[in-house]
Amino acid sequence: MRQAGLRARAVKLYRRVPGLHGFFTSIPNRQLDRLATGPDQVWVGDITYLKVGRAWRYLAVVMDRYSRRILGWSLGASKDARLTLAAFNRAVRHRRPRPGLIFHSDRGIEYAAHVFRQRLAALGFVQSMNRPREITDNAYMESFFHSMKSDTVHGFIFADTAELEQLLRRYIPYYNGVRLHSGIGYCSPVE
Repeated sequence: MRQAGLRARAVKLYRRVPGLHGFFTSIPNRQLDRLATGPDQVWVGDITYLKVGRAWRYLAVVMDRYSRRILGWSLGASKDARLTLAAFNRAVRHRRPRPGLIFHSDRGIEYAAHVFRQRLAALGFVQSMNRPREITDNAYMESFFHSMKSDTVHGFIFADTAELEQLLRRYIPYYNGVRLHSGIGYCSPVE
């Protein structure tokens, strides 16, 4: 390569965008080291990728940190604030929590978007986001995604989104009502 005058090109993974760091750090991590002593005190949310045919679908999920119960979810073709809002609004309609609830997520733009932040503020909820060096503070959601994929998704090829959605409609009630969790005394989230 040197003799031919060729040089390797490397992709720059991270680019510093002025003001972006301040935007994300304006939302502190409020749930780190906070122990949830009952339901509807701390909710956590995250998004995962699921393969359907040759395309990706995105699953946004909201979980009650205390009980590990899945409260809302939304499946879509786009990873955006509409997806996270749909899952969040489903959880709110289902539980109707009081103001003061902490909603914790990663630093994805789907959760940092103004429309999502405004919805939290309108309900009187407190937003919390993890920090790059605190990678374990959303472990509850990562654990759910691992369980779901191990129990149902790995090894299966979904022909279309409807097939995947049907599986989720069966799995989430199973996860909430039947599947035992060591972190909550080998009970199901509904118990």
